[in-house]
Amino acid sequence: MGFVDHLSDKFEVTSTRKSSRKAMQTVEIMVEMDCDGCEKRVRKAVSSIKGAESVEIDRNESRVTVKGYVEPNKVLRKVQRTGKSAEFWPYVRYDLVAYPYAHEAYDEVAPQGYVRNVPQALLPNPTTERFTTMFSDENPNACSIM
Repeated sequence: MGFVDHLSDKFEVTSTRKSSRKAMQTVEIMVEMDCDGCEKRVRKAVSSIKGAESVEIDRNESRVTVKGYVEPNKVLRKVQRTGKSAEFWPYVRYDLVAYPYAHEAYDEVAPQGYVRNVPQALLPNPTTERFTTMFSDENPNACSIM
C-alpha cells in the first residue's frame, strides 16, 4: 500500500465533468387563456419540457405554475411559442407586502387578493420608519428630542 499512497500523493485526480442538474424551481407565468383548447395547448407545450415535474393551470387567474428542474426563460419561451401572450407572474399576495396600496402596486386587473410586485410595496421607506420611531413612546430618547 505504500506505493499506491505515494502515487496518490504525487498525482491529484480531479473530475472535469460538470454537473448539468438544474435546481428545483417553481415558475409562475401569466398567460391569456380563453377556452379549454387554449388550456390544453399550453399544458401540452409545458409538459413536453424536459425536467417539468408538475403543471398546474388556473384559467380564472390566467396563471400557469410549473414545478421541476426547469429554467424559467425556457418555460416562458415555450408558452409564447403557442401563440399566447405570456409574461412572468407579476403579482404577489397582498398580505405579504408592507404597503399594498403603494403607487403602482394596486392593480385593478390583478386577481383577488394580489397586488403587483413592485419594490415600493415590498420595502418600507427608511425615512418614514426613522421619523415614526423617533416620536414613539417606546423610544427612550423621544423626550430629549421634544
